[in-house]
Amino acid sequence: MLKKGKEEIIYLLNKCIEKFQLETGKSVVQNTNRKNYEELAIRLSEISNQLPNTHELYGHMQHEPDPQINKANYPFRKYDITGGQIKDALMGLVANPRSFLIDTCYIYLYNMGRQAFEGNPADPFLIAQHEEPIKDSYSIITENQQLKIKLAALVKENEHKITTRLRFYRLLFIPLCICLLVAGTYFWNKGNESSLYLKTLSKDFNIMPYKVNATEKENIEGIWLCYTGSPQARPSDPNRYHKVVANLVEIKYKDGYFTYYRYGAGFNHTGYVQFESPNILSIHSRIMNGSNKTEYPRHSLMNLTKNNKYQTSISASWNFDAGNNKRIIGIREVYEKIGKDGRLEEIINTPANASCQCKIIKWYQKDNTVQTIYLKNTILDSTKNRQLYQLIDEKSILLKDPESGVIIY
Repeated sequence: MLKKGKEEIIYLLNKCIEKFQLETGKSVVQNTNRKNYEELAIRLSEISNQLPNTHELYGHMQHEPDPQINKANYPFRKYDITGGQIKDALMGLVANPRSFLIDTCYIYLYNMGRQAFEGNPADPFLIAQHEEPIKDSYSIITENQQLKIKLAALVKENEHKITTRLRFYRLLFIPLCICLLVAGTYFWNKGNESSLYLKTLSKDFNIMPYKVNATEKENIEGIWLCYTGSPQARPSDPNRYHKVVANLVEIKYKDGYFTYYRYGAGFNHTGYVQFESPNILSIHSRIMNGSNKTEYPRHSLMNLTKNNKYQTSISASWNFDAGNNKRIIGIREVYEKIGKDGRLEEIINTPANASCQCKIIKWYQKDNTVQTIYLKNTILDSTKNRQLYQLIDEKSILLKDPESGVIIY
């Protein structure tokens, strides 16, 4: 009987990472950044996309054919493995790993599928272990008595050690007080130097030069929807035309500026917002990757228009495509404020996620109502809002460099 679930897939993926590093000489940093696992995911996808035709060759369960195998590119095929899937499974977030991911790992490591491996297991660490037999009552009583004797000896030994240590600490107390006084004086001086350093940075980097008033704080703080047409600039997606995606943004006031957290259909962003002058906002963000490494930084400028439902920004952004198709783009993004309070929670690893193939966010509001929001790429033509349609169509996108063969509209 083989291991199952989290225990099995975590072991298999760690073995896959070791083999991939030996084969390629490349290091795979294991943290929460899904991009670190992308090259391994592409290598495993070469195997997984052949699964409908290799069940007899490798002895794995039969997988149904993929009708899009010759129509789409990575990562949009049925059996493609992504860096995010590897990251979630490796971190133990997936209770029931996908069968094609498991078969792919066995083929990559042992040149056979899971069913064939179960008949002839080549790795003892994948075999489920039986529980140890329950000890008899006499053994338990004997062990308890031995533990009591050891505990009494340890208590006596510790009492002697405590007495010795107290004598030693008394001898150190006065010198220690002198050291603390010297250290306190040193760090107090350092604190003054740090304060001066922060003032210099604030001046040089133009940090918070504008004082936010109560009206501006009320207008900006809250929950927003941000519509973007960046999927339309992804060459690897054959169905990208007229696509739009809504992001959910939470903006909170903090000491003269605003924190910015953005839930996207594929990536989350973190950053800040500040007023540069009346009605002019500067929005800075980067991918939320669980480390201090800055990835995909973006900068947006927004001119707030009074009594306008939609606020538009001009952004230096990315198309968030895979591999060599990553591009910097200029793009118009449209913001719509939908609330002023509440708490956002991302829902992951549920049947609802799998059925909708999207990101699910729960919005818990102060009146105890809960709103569920689904973030995914949709077709722009399906919207009945002509104002939004005109603001976010393909003409709102600008490639960084002129390029032949890339048709946006």
